[in-house]
Amino acid sequence: MSTRQPQRSPGRRDLTRRGFLAGAGSVAAGIGLAGCSSAAASATGVTNISFYLSKPEVIGYFHDLISTYHSEQDKVRVTLDSSTNIPASFVRNRPPDLGLWNYNLSVTEFVNRGAWMDMSATPYVKDINPSVWELMKLTADDPMRAIPYSVMAAGVIYNRDIFDKHHLAVPTTWSEFTAVCDTLKAAGVTPIYGTFADSWTIAQGMFDYSIGGMVDVPSFFTAIRAEGTKLTADSPHSFTRDFGPPMDRMVELLKYHNPNASSRKYGDGNTAFAQGKAAMYFQGPWAFSQIALTTKNLNMGTFPLPVTDDPGDLKARVNIDLALWIPESCPRKEAAMDFMAWLLQPRINDKYNDDNDGYGARVGAPAPSNPALAGLSGFYHKNAFYLGPSQLVPFSIPVANYAQSIALGSAPGPQLAKLNADWARYSIRAS
Repeated sequence: MSTRQPQRSPGRRDLTRRGFLAGAGSVAAGIGLAGCSSAAASATGVTNISFYLSKPEVIGYFHDLISTYHSEQDKVRVTLDSSTNIPASFVRNRPPDLGLWNYNLSVTEFVNRGAWMDMSATPYVKDINPSVWELMKLTADDPMRAIPYSVMAAGVIYNRDIFDKHHLAVPTTWSEFTAVCDTLKAAGVTPIYGTFADSWTIAQGMFDYSIGGMVDVPSFFTAIRAEGTKLTADSPHSFTRDFGPPMDRMVELLKYHNPNASSRKYGDGNTAFAQGKAAMYFQGPWAFSQIALTTKNLNMGTFPLPVTDDPGDLKARVNIDLALWIPESCPRKEAAMDFMAWLLQPRINDKYNDDNDGYGARVGAPAPSNPALAGLSGFYHKNAFYLGPSQLVPFSIPVANYAQSIALGSAPGPQLAKLNADWARYSIRAS
């Protein structure tokens, strides 16, 4: 993996949740009054702007990019910030001039209240894959207030050498997948390494993969949003009704995991998989660099988890890892736009994604060159992907905990019933 930067695990989403929830009420009250940070143009004509980056693992990478930007022009100077509390900064009228932030439900308040600049008239919008815009619409009413910068695709990571040793082909149907698992188990090889002590690994893994491979995710969430406070198990679409069959698949997967999965965490999984203690691992490319800390150049591949017997149902699980935005009231829009335009150049954006195992949101953006991702790249580029369902449940609903309960042996029905009830209660507050 050489120069590739460590990737942020989706578990950090929980930290984002806590920070956002702490400030959400204040944002609702003060977001309309937001102004930009106080840095001003100097007497020499140089404009200083602040740039917020939410992804700590690539701070060093962006320090280098900023240095390159400074070497190529002399009108804008950028200060990197990764510690600001974004909701609080808007309330205090001191948000950063430009942000590069994970695009999940935490952005809803900012987008829907118009706190971020409308980008629809910029030249970058037309270059974005329409299917990526559709993903962003699932989290906010007006997605064109941010420009997607990087998309992460996840699936099953597998050890090619173990597959080759046991003469196994990459499965494309549920029957083929379980046959692979049975063959491995009979040979004394743990088919899948699980890390159930970290609930986020289940939510982004088995939970999302099982649902996304069987359910039309956008249609489902559109339907239950329309149902709102009336959502019950008997609704035309509900968590109980639609997620029931995928959870049955998830339960079937449990017998193929390591016996100590309930006490293993993400770090344990990276180490164990690197040591060849299992043939497969349900993680995204953020795990590659961590695996490489134990075993460099492990012969890895990826594929989407098949959960039906129709290969046409195969899709990759994705999330909008980073998106660019500028506060609506920023007085340094021209300078912020200059740096944003520089970052969006293919030579910069494509290299960032290649170096960090991400996919470009631009039409025609090349796939990352990492051969381990080849098994997902074809699905991404033919738009056979879905946004992780766990990313579309409001932060106040502990969906990862419910997924963890199922992984630890609870029947799916009661956990899905809790999701129905939680959604109906949330809809009362949101209406």
